[in-house]
Amino acid sequence: MKLVLAAVAMLVTGLIPPASVAVAVAPATPRVLFDHPCEDHPDYECGTISVPMDYDRPSGARLTVKVSKLKATGPAAQRQGVLVYNPGGPGSSGLYRAAILPDSVRRVYDYIGFDPRGVGGSSPISCVDGPAFFAQPVSDPDPGGPADKARAAARARQYATGCARRSGAELPHLTTTDTARDIDEIRKALGEQRISYYGSSYGTYLGLVYGQLFPGRVRRMVLDSVADADPDDVWYRGNLDQDVALQARAEQWFDWIARHDDVFHLGVTRQAVEVAGGKARARLAHAAIGVLGPGELDAVILNSAYFDTNWVSNARALSDYATRSDPAALVELARLAEPTSAAAENATAAYTAISCNEGVWPRDWTRWDRDSTAYAAKAPLETWANTWSGLPCAYWPVPNRQPMAIDGRGLPPVLMLQATMDGATPFEGAVRTHDMVPSSRMIIESGGGSHGLYNRPQVRNACVDGYATDYLLTAAMPAADVVCPAHPEPTP
Repeated sequence: MKLVLAAVAMLVTGLIPPASVAVAVAPATPRVLFDHPCEDHPDYECGTISVPMDYDRPSGARLTVKVSKLKATGPAAQRQGVLVYNPGGPGSSGLYRAAILPDSVRRVYDYIGFDPRGVGGSSPISCVDGPAFFAQPVSDPDPGGPADKARAAARARQYATGCARRSGAELPHLTTTDTARDIDEIRKALGEQRISYYGSSYGTYLGLVYGQLFPGRVRRMVLDSVADADPDDVWYRGNLDQDVALQARAEQWFDWIARHDDVFHLGVTRQAVEVAGGKARARLAHAAIGVLGPGELDAVILNSAYFDTNWVSNARALSDYATRSDPAALVELARLAEPTSAAAENATAAYTAISCNEGVWPRDWTRWDRDSTAYAAKAPLETWANTWSGLPCAYWPVPNRQPMAIDGRGLPPVLMLQATMDGATPFEGAVRTHDMVPSSRMIIESGGGSHGLYNRPQVRNACVDGYATDYLLTAAMPAADVVCPAHPEPTP
């Protein structure tokens, strides 16, 4: 193993490695791709490409993939090609996210975003009527007994059936491998011999699958908050690992709230904060307030387990309700989630389709029930909600595909960024992925847990950002893995 896990307790000074000479990359002759300003984003250029729905039958049915570009801001002589971005999900759009990059990177790269197949402007799929199926407040994800579990299982079967009925022939072709092949079609349309790639969360897995298929087409690759790429862990087992990691990260938030009891008044220990939150949840389970029920309160806590940028506002919302019976802020957070919108329904459909099409999913409900009951005892926050989210895969109408084995053969140096307390992509799984790619180095944020590290507002870490930016600009890599101290926690 490249990285001894105990090493995360050590901190380094965060010195930036020396720069090497940047080399401009001349593009090949592109096909016509960008033919109009993007809707509501006139600074970006937009276009579409046509790709095979089934790459084994390239002359058959076609899908449309929407692509965006924001040109490099610097002189043409400094241009280093294109940087393709995927934010994860699966099912998230990357069209208009160039602001995630620092100005120095924007000067030398054309930003390329896209809607993955099945998403947004790229032959989008649907599984259910969003306003009806996802109406708020959602059912309490924590089952009260066998009857609740039976209802949730029937709902999951209904969802899987809806995906087959509404998405038809496209459904079997929504996989990570298919999306990776689409990226290479984008590369061809751009006229680029090689691309640089930046992926976050699931986008890290997508990038590695692309690199496995087309290693000679990768110039540089940054993987931020790294998903577990072990074929045995992809999706089902990975979700169970995620439940435990999200619980640990939520408990970090509760500890932080307790340290600021003078502001939030929820208790001076983590246990006291948990009790206060539990009482608030029980009140909502007894009587929901408009769109706000116990599931929506869980979602606020889950959001805090993903991103500490929202720790202050989420804690204030919880405190308002728990201490003053004022639900206004929590109601607004639930309303802003908009799970019934067409975009949200499409994103959920794409997430479900891609995950259900890949990996080994148990088809026997008793296995799900046994595992979820055991994990809920130690990770109550998200276990059952994650179970119901994935359960359509038990009834999926498409045969599962074995996830691609990753060995990193032929890849150039790959830079991975990872926080040790990341709940969404647990550290241990990221280390397994790191070990699969011999050319990789990992920049570790020790004690940090925000999901998505690079150049993120409010959680910026000069040590992490420095290595990532220098790598993108100059290809400089540290000689070994680096441990950076965590960014400061928010101050209420």
